[in-house]
Amino acid sequence: MYGYSGKILDIDLTAGRIKERPVERDWAREYLSGLGFNARLLYEEIPAGADPLGPENILVFNVGVLVGTTVPTASRTEASALSPATGLFGTANSGNFWGSELKFAGFDGVVIRGKAAAPVYVWICDGQATILPADHLWGRDAWETVRRIRRELGDGAIQVAAIGQAGENLVRFASVENGPFDAWARTGLGAVMGSKNLKAVAVRGRGAVRVADRKEFLQAVEDTRKAIFSSPFYGSFSRFGTMLASLPYQEFGALPGRNYRLGAIENWVETRSRKVLPRYSNRGVACVACPIACAHWVDIKEGPYAGLRLKDMEVTPVIGFGAGCDINNLPAVAMVTETCQRLGLDMVSAAAVVAFAMELYEKGLIGEKDLGFPLNWGDERATISLLDIIAHRRGLGDVLAEGVRKAAEHFPGASKYAVEVKGLECFLLDPRARWSTWTLGYITNVRGGDHLRTRNPVENLRYNENPVPYLTEKFGFPEEMYERLDMPDELKKDIFDPVTRDVNIPKMSRWAEDLIAVYNALGMCIRPPVLHTVGPTLFARLYTSLTGIALTPEEVIRAGERIWNLQKLFNLRHGEKHADSDYPSRFYEEPVTAGPAAGRRLEREKVREVLREYYLARGWDPDTGVPGAAKLAELNLQSYTHQRS
Repeated sequence: MYGYSGKILDIDLTAGRIKERPVERDWAREYLSGLGFNARLLYEEIPAGADPLGPENILVFNVGVLVGTTVPTASRTEASALSPATGLFGTANSGNFWGSELKFAGFDGVVIRGKAAAPVYVWICDGQATILPADHLWGRDAWETVRRIRRELGDGAIQVAAIGQAGENLVRFASVENGPFDAWARTGLGAVMGSKNLKAVAVRGRGAVRVADRKEFLQAVEDTRKAIFSSPFYGSFSRFGTMLASLPYQEFGALPGRNYRLGAIENWVETRSRKVLPRYSNRGVACVACPIACAHWVDIKEGPYAGLRLKDMEVTPVIGFGAGCDINNLPAVAMVTETCQRLGLDMVSAAAVVAFAMELYEKGLIGEKDLGFPLNWGDERATISLLDIIAHRRGLGDVLAEGVRKAAEHFPGASKYAVEVKGLECFLLDPRARWSTWTLGYITNVRGGDHLRTRNPVENLRYNENPVPYLTEKFGFPEEMYERLDMPDELKKDIFDPVTRDVNIPKMSRWAEDLIAVYNALGMCIRPPVLHTVGPTLFARLYTSLTGIALTPEEVIRAGERIWNLQKLFNLRHGEKHADSDYPSRFYEEPVTAGPAAGRRLEREKVREVLREYYLARGWDPDTGVPGAAKLAELNLQSYTHQRS
């Protein structure tokens, strides 16, 4: 096949058997690759009632078909399984170099099933795969595991997906680390690896990706590159990366300060914003094929963490630990980040769990006797100690390793301090202070309280206005940006007000979810310079010229919609209920207590009205959120059911 390697590895750890399965052409047309293949595999192979930590669960890695080529930012691989955190569709996306190495090794994906009798790792190299013993790696952190595997196999270019101690001990928010510094972080996939006695998957390849129409493909690549470079976000994002958001979130009063109680934090700008970033980082770091290099190489030269060097200073740990736990300096946040990367912990959930525990400590629901140390706001040493006992399930860490929803059951009255949706801890932007397509996505998201599966491609962080409360957000860009947005004209007219260009939030949410599903299926990055410039038209050109399979822009976005609906059907089968699509009670019952948004809280009826509008935009039942027969037939999903477990 062109574009595709044409093979998916299927590894049965129970039987110790490895086989290959072909990539079906109809799968390629309808599900593209990456997330699309994962959605189809999980739906077909994981029965209702399966235990996420049992042998019936499968763990699937599938690389985007554009990965391994020169398409800008095409580096992403999707990993998916039944989530130990939510019991629903668990999935995470990561870049770096792992996916391209798997393609060069001759495979588009890997399916892992069963459970090994003892710890093992999988070694994939140039068309061959082997299951090797990993007793000597078990108990070691993810960084050390990567180093030892490279040394053991004699090749420093080997890319390694590995778990740390958190995955081994089945922490429900354990990550799969992608080399030392990246991860498939969300939804607890590291615990799935641990449940299978699988320590790592190491890959190395020296092959190439075949291109169907080389001339047109190279032109489409060049046009994609020009589009990304033309973005007004390109320069600032290349310089500051995700840390760009650290200032407006403070200005809006939308930080999750001290477990979502303080929307703004004193001295935030001087201690934890992008303004102090140059003290600790002077160069960017890129994934394969990326012209943006939005990550930061951190080099701490003085203070208690002098000598610390890592790829970090992303907005996630800075806001999660810096605001959520009120750790007041970037070097300490970097040290906490290294701790999470070594132990193999999802930093969004880890920060939320620590903030939850700090609030319990403040309220007297847990004490120093329970922990073995005090746990005050801003105490980075205590944070690191708590993460360690969580990863090893020692003492109270065993309770907190279950995540905030389950942990709250152990402490009377603690559920109101657990900030999660569908069992997944929320990202670090308070919807009471900033209502947008992004924050609506916390409750429409198929994987729970998360921020990376929907985002308005033309979100404007200079404004924090809802011209029609709950229903619209301000556009505020030059007309040229509206005109250039790659979206069907009729849909564009439906989403944007014809006079003000204000954005209809529920309708944009539907579009953004489908569009990002395409990104995660094809293997491209959703950073703002890409998301607002690259859409179905360029995707259709890239895909068609690479694979020789002709797709129109309409068929591309329809594939994204199909993928999203199939994930929703998976969730319904595994027990998701309509009432699960809701914010935690804190957002309705308690106002923000500091900053510009002080006094704000969500209105439950308004949220329900917007959710209903979202379901109508999707063509789902507006009262239940269930895809109807007509929508499923339209997407060629009529043979799939939505019976609940």
